[in-house]
Amino acid sequence: MKVRTLVVLAILASLLSVAKFSHCENTGWATPDQYIHACYSDLPSLFEARGLSTNQWPYASADNSVEYPVLTGVVMYLTSFAANSPASYFNINIFFLILLFIATVFIVRRIRPEFAYLVPVAPAMIASLFINWDLWAIATMLLAIYWFDRKQFLNSALLMGVSISTKFLPIFLLIPIVFILWRENKIKEALKYIAITFGTWLLINLPFAVTTPEGWWRFYKLNLERGPDWGSIWLAMQQLGINLTNLNYLSILLLLIALTTIAILLFELKYTPTLASVSFFVLASVMLASKVYSPQYVVWLTPLAVIALTHTKDLHAFWVWQATELIYHVAIWQHIAQVTDAKFGLGPTPYAILTLVRIGGTIYLMAILARRALQARNTHSRLLDLLFEGSKAYP
Repeated sequence: MKVRTLVVLAILASLLSVAKFSHCENTGWATPDQYIHACYSDLPSLFEARGLSTNQWPYASADNSVEYPVLTGVVMYLTSFAANSPASYFNINIFFLILLFIATVFIVRRIRPEFAYLVPVAPAMIASLFINWDLWAIATMLLAIYWFDRKQFLNSALLMGVSISTKFLPIFLLIPIVFILWRENKIKEALKYIAITFGTWLLINLPFAVTTPEGWWRFYKLNLERGPDWGSIWLAMQQLGINLTNLNYLSILLLLIALTTIAILLFELKYTPTLASVSFFVLASVMLASKVYSPQYVVWLTPLAVIALTHTKDLHAFWVWQATELIYHVAIWQHIAQVTDAKFGLGPTPYAILTLVRIGGTIYLMAILARRALQARNTHSRLLDLLFEGSKAYP
């Protein structure tokens, strides 16, 4: 598909998303109305709640700092100077988010041109575009993936450090990056990549950590201390009457199981995969095991799912997954509407069931993509052969 066509699709998708959020803008993001109409956004909500309306430094307070890594905080802070109300702040920020969305579509086209059109037409993506600032991190992450697969490791590592400083999720992509470089016998490059990424992150974060340590740490503290939260398998189980303790350990254990499964998949391949083809598996696993699944996470997963696609026969799985994400998008807001005393809403039990439906949709897409990858597996007859036949040359 031509670039101009994709740009038009991205603009149309952005306008649809603007229309979706316009009701809340017209009503001042009143509660529970903003949940009933599924148009809640962090952008106007945090403008006054975090002192941005008075141009307060986002990490000045130990208990009211923005709950985002530093580069997102800087974006929030700088755009606040051009705004005089939650509505103007929202519109200023979505202008940049639209540009980032177009850039995201363009990067996906460079990686997977035959399926790039899926990003601007994915309904769950459109529904969630303007919930928060995550597109800043998503665009830089995709560019880091693009450069990595083209062996431009320095550029990729620098951008990965920037992306992690904008939203912490891309740090998990270091796992497949190390595997790929190790598989290609590029141990020095792997160590150098990690060093540059960490060095970039440290260079960006150190001034904040030194000058406002408590405000800087608040984002990490909240994620470590949070209990079972919206959209997680842990909250769904709790709402269904299954109460578990030590969730930090359980979520880590589930993540390790998921990542081990991905590692087994990668070892079964007779070729070295691209970062583009495995990134979806990693971040989807992280989000499945996490104590929270924020509604905007689909904005992360959609472009990663698209660049992981390799065959038109797997498109049905993409649309099944999008359907479950869209159902969940309605469910989360209707459930919160009930929690915030709306006359109508979705109760805990049906919300928990629809959370599990969304999780099932994600697992189904992962399974279809994995099956496609395993059609070209190693010549080893089984996994034990792969693990213990160390005398054979590695493929």
